[in-house]
Amino acid sequence: MAFKMTDEEWRAFISQGTRTATLSTVRSDGSPHSAPIWFLLDGDEIVFNTGKETVKGRNLARNDRVSLCVDDARPPFSFVVLQGRAALSEDLPEMRVWATRIAARYLGEDKAEEFGARNAVPGELLVRVRIDKAVAMADMVG
Repeated sequence: MAFKMTDEEWRAFISQGTRTATLSTVRSDGSPHSAPIWFLLDGDEIVFNTGKETVKGRNLARNDRVSLCVDDARPPFSFVVLQGRAALSEDLPEMRVWATRIAARYLGEDKAEEFGARNAVPGELLVRVRIDKAVAMADMVG
């Protein structure tokens, strides 16, 4: 039977393995834009990188409201939806630290430094989303 995850449970769920998030931002015409992202949880914030001139980057610069969905598409199915506001940074040293940490999660330690260097350059953004709301359900068909 479906149940609501506790704060500790959903934090563990979104941090497990190489789960990605689907980030939804707001376009200039008010319509949604969704795209997959690699991310890390840092306390009460989601941290990720994106290009300043990507659709995500332009949307975030104009409107900081976001929603992220992390799910497990395998039975018994679980999901976490997070809502919050994004803060953007172009601080390259900080960006390199986080890009390297994110790469370690998704690519492994052996490729983390290379990815961090590649993604901490002018034109990239470090994004921190302060989590304002979490909806987390597990065992949807149990």
